[in-house]
Amino acid sequence: MTESQEKKISDTRNKERQAKFKNLSDIDIKRLYTPDDIKDFNYNQDLGDPGRYPFTRGVYPSMYRGQLWTMRQFAGLGTAEHTNERFKFLIAHGQTGLSVAFSLHTIYGYEATDPHSLGEIGKEGVAIDTLRDMEILFDGIDLSTISTSMTINGPAAILLAMYIVVAEKQGHAPSELRGTIQNDVLKEYMAQKSWIFPPEPSMRLIIDTIEYCYKEVPQWYTISISGYHIREAGSTAVQELAFTLANGFAYIEAAIERGLDVDDFAQRLSFFFNSHNNFFEEICKYRTSRRIWAKRLKNKYGAKNPSSMRLRFHTQTAGVSLTAQEPENNIARVTLQALAAVLGGTQSLHTNSFDEALCLPTEKAAKIALRTQQIIAHESGVCDTVDPLAGSYYVEWLTNKMEQEVENYFDKIDELGGVIPAIRANFFQKEIANASYKYQQEIENNERIIVGVNKYKQEDSCSTEILKLDDTIAEEQVKKLNDIKNLRNDKKLASKLENLKRAAEGTENLMPYILDVVREYASIGEIITILKQIFDVYREDSIF
Repeated sequence: MTESQEKKISDTRNKERQAKFKNLSDIDIKRLYTPDDIKDFNYNQDLGDPGRYPFTRGVYPSMYRGQLWTMRQFAGLGTAEHTNERFKFLIAHGQTGLSVAFSLHTIYGYEATDPHSLGEIGKEGVAIDTLRDMEILFDGIDLSTISTSMTINGPAAILLAMYIVVAEKQGHAPSELRGTIQNDVLKEYMAQKSWIFPPEPSMRLIIDTIEYCYKEVPQWYTISISGYHIREAGSTAVQELAFTLANGFAYIEAAIERGLDVDDFAQRLSFFFNSHNNFFEEICKYRTSRRIWAKRLKNKYGAKNPSSMRLRFHTQTAGVSLTAQEPENNIARVTLQALAAVLGGTQSLHTNSFDEALCLPTEKAAKIALRTQQIIAHESGVCDTVDPLAGSYYVEWLTNKMEQEVENYFDKIDELGGVIPAIRANFFQKEIANASYKYQQEIENNERIIVGVNKYKQEDSCSTEILKLDDTIAEEQVKKLNDIKNLRNDKKLASKLENLKRAAEGTENLMPYILDVVREYASIGEIITILKQIFDVYREDSIF
């Protein structure tokens, strides 16, 4: 064979499918990774053993060999009665923690009777107006034995107060309660947009809950600092990580400014991350997050307790990745995303149902999503050893690369004066919008393949069962609210609402006052209305 023939064969063998390979954070991926790519790798400094600083390999020494992650399926639909039934269905099929999705009118702090609530009640989560709804929501569920996560932000202090009072009525002290309140308002201004008050009074309410729970509800995670919604809005993995950690540091600094010691509260902060389609990128994102958090808590904020440096997180598979076309394909997507979360060391996990691009999950779809976690846990073998991907040249290189990219974003945020000034300058909003636009362009130009959408398309009509909620739900909720208002002691409530207003005008911790009005069956809307009088409402400057 001549030299030219050999060269021609070699060129054919080395030909690649595309000119460049990039992950979703636009990081170039090389054909091959070798020891040269991690030549400065230091095991003790960069990784450490699982359960030891800087926690890159996991926050606990034995991880899933000791205890599996909490299987916490997100659920909320219709009235409190409907969701209570779904909770009991999931618990009966092996779910180990509850996670509450709230109706849009509850999220924004409106009453069911408010015109803003029209058409929204119970359509995207459970409708909660008063303590009575929370009593029904957890009827027959012992709050001392189960961990509950509540995805609520603007009215988070109010929902936490309701949960505490429901537990008291069951005979349980606040110190017995385990769970998480999302309570992360900074990401609302960046991505999800369900804010109520301006950033400064919102931060006050968050620090109030941190301070109160440190003293009274010590097992409760006071914030679930959330990258999930940042990613769902269109960010890259690097942006999700950078913006979320920056928010976490802002909460740390605000609590320290209140006079709290970092080791008194940091160990009760948790995180909530997305798990998207690029398998290794997601795994490395989680490993990077733990290392950055540990370094900052130790070196900048002076944490002494290793537990304060441990970044613990919940993961939800990527809702934005689900397709209405060929929805059964979403089962495969969710499986890969869930596996990435487990290999990345998550503490709890929600797997999306395959039908969620079309409707709220049916019971069948929700059970398949839960079974996906159980199969990974009990049949795949990935839980048998801790951090099995550690030492991979690619994984360690990408972990390091993502850390560098995140630190670059921290520098930009610092130049703008911190998180809140950067929010007001629309920095995060622009970054997310640009990343989202670029991703959509890549799909439309067939530069990024989405199976069943822009490649391997079929014209078959969807035969998936659709869950439809009865329109009488709104009427039921309005009646329930009116009935409570007719039964409660309005004079006593008015006095306690006035106490809350006076406290809001000052600097006292508002949690005791919120608990007082909740016990008198004040509606979320009534409480929010009082606070709006003092705190005002937030209006974002539009950008184009």
